[in-house]
Amino acid sequence: MQLFLLGTFSMATKKIIYSLLPGWLAKIDFLGLFERDPFGNFLTLKRFFIFIIGWFTYYRYTAVNKITIRGSEQLLHLPDQGVLFLANHQTYFADVIAFYHIFCATKWGYKDTIAPPFYLFSPKARCYYVAASETMKEGGFLPRLFSTGGAITVDRSWRANGENVSRNLDNQGQDKIGLGLGHGWVVSFPQGTTKPFAPVRKGTAHLIKEHRPIVIPVVINGFRRAFDKKGLRFKKRNTRLTVEFKAPLIFAEDESIDQMVARITQAIEQENPQKGDQIVRPD
Repeated sequence: MQLFLLGTFSMATKKIIYSLLPGWLAKIDFLGLFERDPFGNFLTLKRFFIFIIGWFTYYRYTAVNKITIRGSEQLLHLPDQGVLFLANHQTYFADVIAFYHIFCATKWGYKDTIAPPFYLFSPKARCYYVAASETMKEGGFLPRLFSTGGAITVDRSWRANGENVSRNLDNQGQDKIGLGLGHGWVVSFPQGTTKPFAPVRKGTAHLIKEHRPIVIPVVINGFRRAFDKKGLRFKKRNTRLTVEFKAPLIFAEDESIDQMVARITQAIEQENPQKGDQIVRPD
């Protein structure tokens, strides 16, 4: 069985730059003032947004609650693009904001800490996260504002407006995730819900087979206890928050979708303790 580390495309591909300027002028735009992401958002504005949100939320992870980070050395030598972080999901936004703090800190060589927050003066802008379209559109002003920070919106094939549905996989959403991977790092929550031990969706395995990113499993804990479902309000203070980055997953070229789903489920520690075998629902 031939094994390979997904992510070869990112290592072999030159850093992609999207700019309003012609190619010859873009090369001398050292500050990236005219650089955009694949979705048309200016990186300068995105950095400013991360700077503001970072300062407003920093105390949530260091003063009101205490965050423990493990395995951040896994991030230190990753390429600038083609990295997919797969994590269990506990709140809509508190999880993602914590990831951004850690990514920005790691950019400046921090290891397993986000203190002090000097990294916010030059944050990592090539970061994206996958979110349900309805969450970003119908959650009010703040979710729409947060979408400018790098949301890649997709239509869930199994749920809409709080009800179970059955529809085709959002291929356009998969393509958008591919664009994000080609430009930077993408955080995805393969269960597609904040409910614990929900099944990992097969679409994640299809995405990995198609785009071959480096896959970093992440296990988080404490966010559900500390914050409300949206992750915007405190529910219990002085909670220990944990974020653990694991070694990249290595897949076989001929590995089946079901096998990949089972391994991802195990890596993010979401095997249902009340069931022998993980039940995988189709997308």
